[in-house]
Order: sequence, then structure tokens, then C-alpha cells
Amino acid sequence: MKLTTFTDFSLRVLMFLAAEPERRATIGRISTARGKGGGVTLARSADQVIVGRVVRDTEGVATTAECFDPPHQACAIADCCQLRVVLAEAVEAFYAVLDRYTLADITKNREMLLSILYFRASPSVAKAP
Repeated sequence: MKLTTFTDFSLRVLMFLAAEPERRATIGRISTARGKGGGVTLARSADQVIVGRVVRDTEGVATTAECFDPPHQACAIADCCQLRVVLAEAVEAFYAVLDRYTLADITKNREMLLSILYFRASPSVAKAP
């Protein structure tokens, strides 16, 4: 199953916030576009954010094949096809794995994340108005 760019970015922003939970992150720190506002923080602790829930919320209903989208389904063998059962099981397994992990689990390496992705502002940037 391939995740959308929106889900990928959503997870990365959450990882960014979890890497420095004590700091408020402005849009300018997260992206190249700057705007007015006070920034964002996690609404709950990283150990309460389930990765599978984030993916479900950002991806919507998983449609791995045409038969999972009834309004657009035109498959001639849909009534007797067992592939649908197999694909449904695979999607269930995919989410079962993601549900075992929290945002805290995937950001245990906070210091490495911060150093590689330059999350911490340099002293000269931090002093800028």
C-alpha cells in the first residue's frame, strides 16, 4: 500500500513536533513558507499518538482495488472474486502493524533526527526578529 504525500508530510510534521515537544514550532521552522501565527505543538503526548490512527485519518478509506470503491466498481467478477478478501486481509494487517507503534516509538532517536534535519535553530537564527 502506498501512502499519499499528505500522509507522509503529516507523519513528518508530527515527528518534528515530537522531537522537541517542549518547543512550539512555527510554520517557518517546519516549511519554507512563513506566516503569521503562534506555531503548533502536539495536542497530546507522543506516546498517545498511534501511527495507524494518523494514517487512517490522513488516507481515508483504503481502496486497494476497484472493488473497494462500490460507486466506481465495474469489475465483471466482483461477485465471486476472492482477491478482494485477500486484499482486505492485507490492508487489515498493514494497519495492525501501524497500530502497534506510537509517535514516541518512531522518534526515540530524537537527537539524531534533530541533527540530521536541522530542527534546532542556530544561535544566530534564534536571535533574529
